[in-house]
Amino acid sequence: MSVLDVKDVSIRYKTGDFKDIGLKDFVIKKITGKYKVREFWADRHVTFKLEKGDMLGIIGTNGAGKSTLLKAISGIMIPTEGSIHREGNIAALLELASGFDPELNIKENTFLRGALLGYTRQFMNDTYKDIIDFADLWEFEDRPFRQLSSGMKSRLAFSIASMVKPEILILDEVLSVGDGAFKVKSENKMREIIAGGATTLFVSHSIEQVQSLCNKILWLHKGEQVAFGSNVAQICETYQRFLNKEISIHDVNPNICLKPQ
Repeated sequence: MSVLDVKDVSIRYKTGDFKDIGLKDFVIKKITGKYKVREFWADRHVTFKLEKGDMLGIIGTNGAGKSTLLKAISGIMIPTEGSIHREGNIAALLELASGFDPELNIKENTFLRGALLGYTRQFMNDTYKDIIDFADLWEFEDRPFRQLSSGMKSRLAFSIASMVKPEILILDEVLSVGDGAFKVKSENKMREIIAGGATTLFVSHSIEQVQSLCNKILWLHKGEQVAFGSNVAQICETYQRFLNKEISIHDVNPNICLKPQ
């Protein structure tokens, strides 16, 4: 059985002018038929399956629908159409800077973030030293969180989330945090988690990281699924040609970028 089965998933946002007007104007416009609601499809008909231990690289330019898809898979959003079936617990690193209190120090924020992720107090007591060691933040332990650089904040968030052993791990541009040494350390940590059997979804603008880490790949463009398959190198090469404007999205060869059966 697949660990993750995404079937014909589409996700729609509704936008309108209600946020810009008062209740009275809203009622008047609604009665007179002048209230406008617009629909925007962030993802359309996305379909793929992942087995235990797979690492899926998700590529696409800004606005492709990558982060929206991850939110639906993690359970934050409900698809407008289609279905998502998951097996096991999920750890998601989507917005690394969220879930922290700027006035609390690092230790207090570590336990706060752990609680938000559903970790027990005992688990946090047992892993706190490892978390701070991995993030290399001992000398800043008592500093208010607001005094940290964005890189330090991201390192702490990554360290906290990577201490669990989930069945499904979701990463949205998190291996780009920190300096060069931390990037190597975070990549090695991901390989360790994958070797432990976790099924991983990884969004990245780094084609090199996707080729290095992933055994499957999903290419999205303006919400549409361009390709999904295990031929990672070929799809990355085609995607790079698209980025270089050597080909258009309509020139993508379906025999190279195998779509799901």
